[in-house]
Amino acid sequence: MVLVSPSILSADFSSLGKEIKALNESGADLIHIDVMDGVFVPNLTFGAPVVKSIRSCSSLPFDVHLMVEKPSVLIQDFIDAGADFITIHLECKEEIPYLISLIKKGKKKVGISIKPNTKVSDILPYIPDIDLILVMSVEPGFGGQQFQQEAIKKIADLKELIGKKKVLISVDGGINDITAPACVYAGADILVAGSYIFKNKPYKKAISKLKG
Repeated sequence: MVLVSPSILSADFSSLGKEIKALNESGADLIHIDVMDGVFVPNLTFGAPVVKSIRSCSSLPFDVHLMVEKPSVLIQDFIDAGADFITIHLECKEEIPYLISLIKKGKKKVGISIKPNTKVSDILPYIPDIDLILVMSVEPGFGGQQFQQEAIKKIADLKELIGKKKVLISVDGGINDITAPACVYAGADILVAGSYIFKNKPYKKAISKLKG
C-alpha cells in the first residue's frame, strides 16, 4: 500500500504539536517538513529549532525537504533536530555527492528532489547512493498549486530506471483523491499531501482516501 506523508506547511502553525499528534492517530506514515530559505524559493519556513520542538510529538519518520540553495550549512542542524530523511534538491548550488556524504555521515536516509522542468535522466548517476526520489508535481515554494500531469510520466520513468534498487519514489504537489491514483499506478511509493489533508477533516478520512 502507498504511504502518505502529510506536509505540515499547510497545518495550523499556532497548534503545530497538536496537529502532528492528530496525524499520528489518523494513519499518516511520515511527516513531510518543507524548509525554505527565501532564495531557492521565495518563501521562508521552518528552521531546525522548530523541527526539534515537534520531534517529541511523533514517532513517525520526519522527511525534511530542503528547498534551499546551500543545504550544507543546514544538514547537520536537521540531523541533530531529529530528521530521518533529508531531501536535497538536484538543482541546488552545491555538489550533490558532497551533500550525500554529509547526510550519510549523520546516518540519515538521503533523498533528492527534482523540479518539474528537471529531466529524470539527470538523477540517474545518484540512484545507487540514495534512498528516496521526490518528484515535484508543482513548482516548489507554495502550497495549493495545481498538479502538473507531466509528473506521472516522470514517476513511471523513474520506476523503470530504479528497477530492483531499494529507492522510494515520492511525489509532492497538488496531491488529492483525484490525482493520487494515477501517481500510485505509475509507481509512486509515497504521496506528500498538504492542502488536501489539512482542509478535509477528519484527517483519518482524507488520508484513507489517498491510500485507496
